Amino acid sequence: MAAPDVEGFFDPDTFTLTYIVADPATRDAVIIDPVMQFDPVNGHLDPTPAMPVMHRARSQGLRVTMVLETHLHADHVSAAPWVGAALEAPVAIGEGVSRSQAIFADLFDAEPEFPTDGSQFDRLFRDGETFRVGNIEAFAMSTPGHTPGCMTYVIGDAAFVGDCLFMPDFGSARCDFPGGDARTLYRSVRRILDLPPETRLFTAHDYQPDGRELRFESSVAQQRAENLHMRDGVDEESFVQMRMTRDATLSMPRLMLPSVQLNMRAGSLPPPAANGRRYLRLPLEVTPPPEGAI
Repeated sequence: MAAPDVEGFFDPDTFTLTYIVADPATRDAVIIDPVMQFDPVNGHLDPTPAMPVMHRARSQGLRVTMVLETHLHADHVSAAPWVGAALEAPVAIGEGVSRSQAIFADLFDAEPEFPTDGSQFDRLFRDGETFRVGNIEAFAMSTPGHTPGCMTYVIGDAAFVGDCLFMPDFGSARCDFPGGDARTLYRSVRRILDLPPETRLFTAHDYQPDGRELRFESSVAQQRAENLHMRDGVDEESFVQMRMTRDATLSMPRLMLPSVQLNMRAGSLPPPAANGRRYLRLPLEVTPPPEGAI
C-alpha cells in the first residue's frame, strides 16, 4: 500500500494537530484541519497557527489540491477557508455536517436564509467516496459519534481519524456535544480498527496526559492492543457506560460557542449587522436563586 509523507503541526493553545499529507512522487498534497487563533476577550481572529503549514507546503514545492476538515470543530476556529483561498484549494468535509449545521443554526438563531445543507463547503464527501492525493488512492469513511458529521480520511496506508480516537493512553473523544452519541462512536471506531493492522493512525488532538511529550501517530494494531477505552475486549455496553459517565464530568470547551458559529459557516464570518460590524451570539441560561434565598 502506498505510503504518503505526513507532517504534523501542533497548536498548543487548542492541542490540535494540522497535517500536510503528500504524495512523494507527484508532490500533490492535502492539508487537514488547519487552525485559526481566536481571542474571545477581544473578538480577534488571527491565522498565525496556519502560517507554518502554508510556508512548509510552499517551501517543499507541494501542490495543495484540497483542504480537508474531519468534522465541524467545537474547540477551535477553522482556518480552512483562509488556507483554501490562499492556496486556491477547495475545502471539503463529510456530508453529515448538515446535521450539525441544523442543530447549531437553531441554537444560535441563525439568519433565516442560512442554509443547513453543507453548501458553504466546496465538496461534501459521502461514506466510501474515493479520491486521490497525487497517485495515492484515498477514501472517506463516515465515523460519527463525536459529532454527526465526523469523517475519517484513509490516504494510502494512513488514516486521519479526527476526534474519534486519541493516542492509546488518552482513549476516545467525548460524545455529549449536540448530535453526539457514544454507541454510534463505538461502532465507528470499530470500523477504523477493522482497517489493516499496519495502518498508521493520526489523531486531531493530543492532550499530553501527565505532561508526556507530544505524540500523534499510532497504528491500528497498537490501538487494538492498548487504547484506554477502545482496545479489543471492551464491549459496546461497557464503553457506552464509561463514556456517558465520563462525559457528565466534563466542562464545555473554552472556545465552543464562538467556534461552532464560525465553523458551521465553513469558517466564514456571519453577515454584518446594520452598523457594518459582525457579531457572534452567546445563548444565555439563567439559574434561579434557591427557594428562600431572597
